[in-house]
Amino acid sequence: MRRAEGWAGLSSVRWRATAAATLVVALALGVAALVLVAVLRGSLVDSADAEAARKATAAVPYAETLQLKPVTPVERTDGKADGKADGKPGEKPDPTAGEKTGGKTGGEPGKKTGGEEAVAAPVEVVPARPAGAVQGEVRLRDGTMARLADPDLLVTKKAATAPAWAEPGQYAVAAIEVATVDGPAMVWSRVSLEGAEQALQTLYGVLLPGVPALLAVVAGMTWLSVNRALDPVAAIRAKVADITARDLGQRVPVPRSKDEIAALATTVNGTLDRLETAVERHKRFVADAAHELRSPIATLRARLELAAPSELTKEALADVERLQSLAADLLMLAKLDAGEPLRAAELDLGQVAAEAALRARRRPEVRVELDVEPDVVMHGSNAHLDRLVTNLVDNAVRHAASTVRVRVAAEEGAAVLKVRDDGPGIPPGQREAVFDRFTRLDEARARDAGGAGLGLPIARDIAHLHDGSLVYAGAGFVARFPLREG
Repeated sequence: MRRAEGWAGLSSVRWRATAAATLVVALALGVAALVLVAVLRGSLVDSADAEAARKATAAVPYAETLQLKPVTPVERTDGKADGKADGKPGEKPDPTAGEKTGGKTGGEPGKKTGGEEAVAAPVEVVPARPAGAVQGEVRLRDGTMARLADPDLLVTKKAATAPAWAEPGQYAVAAIEVATVDGPAMVWSRVSLEGAEQALQTLYGVLLPGVPALLAVVAGMTWLSVNRALDPVAAIRAKVADITARDLGQRVPVPRSKDEIAALATTVNGTLDRLETAVERHKRFVADAAHELRSPIATLRARLELAAPSELTKEALADVERLQSLAADLLMLAKLDAGEPLRAAELDLGQVAAEAALRARRRPEVRVELDVEPDVVMHGSNAHLDRLVTNLVDNAVRHAASTVRVRVAAEEGAAVLKVRDDGPGIPPGQREAVFDRFTRLDEARARDAGGAGLGLPIARDIAHLHDGSLVYAGAGFVARFPLREG
């Protein structure tokens, strides 16, 4: 049961509206975040590419003036000669040293070739322009590359791929082909993407906690908004649930807002007005008809009783008695449905039950046994409770084989009336149907032996009028009423 209630709560309008709004906003924010990250990343990378291209373009005039030539060895500060080719100090470098090391000028430092360690020949990159035209010292590193003073600029011989100096994913690289005095070359420029990554990390730091927080705010605001919008609906539902056939004068509250809910409340009130009018007309008709029938039925019964005895007179008198009982039941139902105020007072339920149960009935062979506890005092109407006991005992006598037992006791803080018989009982599937008006389960029995199907509905209405209950339990009917307080 709790699980069913939980699922019912999750399927309410509040939950569905909140879930739908949150899902839509989540999808919109997710798409917007992805687009924002992609656009920002592309913008930052494009800016880095543009900066790399600008730097490479600015370095082109200097790269076109580069010229290579061997230089005389220069003494180091430690007294050793720089640029020795075979380990002998002071010896000039061999111009063909590059051919001895695989075609590179100077080869790779520290690498053995033919059993001997090859040492790179120092070569100076001399600009054709004045020295101030090139940014700082420019030297050829390994015979194929020349690095300017800016570490993000590089001049190489013409190549198809970027050198390892610009690691993919970490730098934006631009390359421009130039014609130097020594032939075609490439000017490489790089710009670090670290700034772009830092900007993206900052964006991630904002989006990761910000998007869930925004979704929580959207869900909360949607829940509150829908809840506020549905409050009038809840008030209308509660009021309609309180309205019964006995109290059709109540009306549902109409909200001040001029929206669909206000229109719904107005329509419901209009329907209640029409329903109240129809029910009042029905009640008046039933009461008037029952009241008007009492006099002619009583007159007819008196004449039949004074007539000469015969079989036909006896049958007509039985039918008249049934009509008289039916008129009395209809009049009682009209009074109960009209919600007439109850003339209640303190009374002993056992005394009322004893007086009603010991009255003479159609089947004198059926014995009525009483088991009454003293001082079962409650607050109620003597006439109504007498009618309740009479209807229950009459129904039990009609279906009993030989005995009807009536018990009155105080049980669990309530005044309890039990009427049982030794008859066949009521099938489990029809124990609630017997309280419907004009319901008669035994259709095969003679019409003069059965009731009109109003006794039990009247008895239950009287029990409800006294804030009690009436049900069929076990082999008989059980009525419970609240005991007198104090």
